[in-house]
Parts: sequence; C-alpha cells; structure tokens
Amino acid sequence: MKTVELAFEELGNSGDCPLIILHGFFASSRNWRQVAEKLSANFHVYMPDMRNHGLSPHDPLMDYPSMVADLKLFIDRLGLKKVNLLGHSMGGKVAMWFALNYPEHVDKLIVVDIAPVSYKHSFDNLIQALKSLPLNEISNRKQAEAMLAADIPELSYRQFLLQNLVLNHGEYRWRIDLDVFYRMAPNIIAFPDAGQLPPFAGNTLFIAGADSNYVQPYDIAELFPEATLSIIANAGHWLHVQQPDIFIEWVKNFLLN
Repeated sequence: MKTVELAFEELGNSGDCPLIILHGFFASSRNWRQVAEKLSANFHVYMPDMRNHGLSPHDPLMDYPSMVADLKLFIDRLGLKKVNLLGHSMGGKVAMWFALNYPEHVDKLIVVDIAPVSYKHSFDNLIQALKSLPLNEISNRKQAEAMLAADIPELSYRQFLLQNLVLNHGEYRWRIDLDVFYRMAPNIIAFPDAGQLPPFAGNTLFIAGADSNYVQPYDIAELFPEATLSIIANAGHWLHVQQPDIFIEWVKNFLLN
C-alpha cells in the first residue's frame, strides 16, 4: 500500500511517554494545539496531519487502512516502540483500526466521540456547499462565512471548515482537495470489517459528549472488551473544545494511572 510521510507538530519533553493525537475529518493538528500544550507537561505529544489534511501530502485514496499505514510509517520513522493514541472522530477510527492491527505498538487508547461502526449520515451536501463557494469573488473569510450560512447554519462549524480556506498570492483557495473528500467521504463514515482480527485487549477509554449520539455502549464491547465509556455533560461532538478542562483532566487521569 502506498504511504505518505505525515507532516506533524510535537510538544513536550522527548523523555516523556509518547502521546499521538489524531484529528478528525476536515481538521488538522492545529485544532488540537491548545489541548496538546496542556498535555505536553506530562507527555511527549505528537500531532500529525492525516493524509489530505493540513500540511500532509494529498493522495487520491483516503480510507482507514491507508491512514493506518501512514501512521505505522510515522511511528516507525520516529523510532517509537509503544505509544498512547488519542483520536477524535475520524482520528478515533484511525486509532481504533491501528490498535486492532498493531496492538503491540499501543499502550493506552483514547477514542473521542466515535465508535467502531459505519454511520448513515452523508457529507455530500456539506462538501457541495464548500465546492460552490465562488472563491474568485471572496475578499475575506468573513464574506465566505456569510455565503455559507444558508447551507451550514452553525457559525462555529463554518469557522472550523473555513480554516481550510487559505490566501495564496492574493487569492483564496482550498488547502484540501474537495473532489477527493467528496469521493472518499463514504470511507470516512464507514469502519472496516474487523473480520478475524482479535479484539484489542489493552486499556481503552471512550469519551463521548452527552449531547452527541455517536457512541453507544453496545457498539464498543465486542472489539474493545476492556474499554470504559465516560460521558462529558454539556458537550457534543466537539467536547474537547466545549469542555476542555474536564476533557484534559480525564485524559491525564487515564494515561497516568
């Protein structure tokens, strides 16, 4: 399988236990910087950009086997033997699929507001809205926000998505390849068939938002029998943004004990 070398940021002391944070669909390492800065007091934190995201190379294929292959190359390239993995949404599925395939490389696993299942929702309308944005008519990001308001009503989500809109030589362009995202989105919603893979027997924590419905206990037990599910109140899918102090406290308590 063709792999790409992932761009990444790192924080913390190189002598501390390695913690790799994996971002979600449309996100990048920069979305986790504030959380990583606080965790770097106790861990050597690595934040890679997944393929087709952030500063990492683009590739026409984007699914969990390919992203796990990238992650394996990343871990091998850094000479890491065993790591703690924390993944949110798409990144959580990457983390789970990696743990199922390479359990010897995973110490503790944290999965944030996602389960090892294939969901039914679609990104088609969202991506089409982004593709229809008339980039040649945009003079600032605020203007782009306004143009997307009808199709993407939630302001914070529009602002999150528009982090992928960059100014280059006086013209706005997408940092991500929306055509690839459109074609590959069904792979992101899905989860590979674990087939004959044994369950991951390591310490696992699922953290979900009380206002989100992505994680159900019965979806976890078969593949992650040692998992604990913890729910953060007053938080949805973006629980690390909505309740950062509680989130960081729970992550540290799990990893350090």
